[in-house]
Amino acid sequence: MTIEQLFNGANIFVLPFWVLIILLPNWGVTRKIMESYLPFVALAVLYGFFFVNSLTAENAQALSNPQLKLADLAQIFADPKVMATGWTHYLVMDLFVGRWIYWEGQRTGVWTIHSLALCLFAGPLGLLSHILTSAIGQKFFTRTEDSKVETVTTSS
Repeated sequence: MTIEQLFNGANIFVLPFWVLIILLPNWGVTRKIMESYLPFVALAVLYGFFFVNSLTAENAQALSNPQLKLADLAQIFADPKVMATGWTHYLVMDLFVGRWIYWEGQRTGVWTIHSLALCLFAGPLGLLSHILTSAIGQKFFTRTEDSKVETVTTSS
């Protein structure tokens, strides 16, 4: 297989997981699949393959330079092997964060569809969205023990 084919395969590989957690979050199959770390193992192995195949003496030297400039990094990422490595890194980490958002939503009941969609397309913005959604939910929609007692007392 070529780097291009592996790259395309990685992009397709993550899509069913995103579809499940965004569109079918409460389905038992989704929960069972998302309990597993196997998708991340597969993607991490692919990342390792890309990493080893994209590493050159020049890249290693440039990346280890504490004075690395943005233009130098852009030049390194102009290599398709390096770009495939970087993109796979995004795929793994965004899906892992999406999985965390999914499980937090399952645990707390916080609505996650918007945060997961954002995480799919712009990982850190999805994470920020979930953090803000959770904070708003806790601030305005979570009943404390005192309010539960007060509600019970006034209705008696």
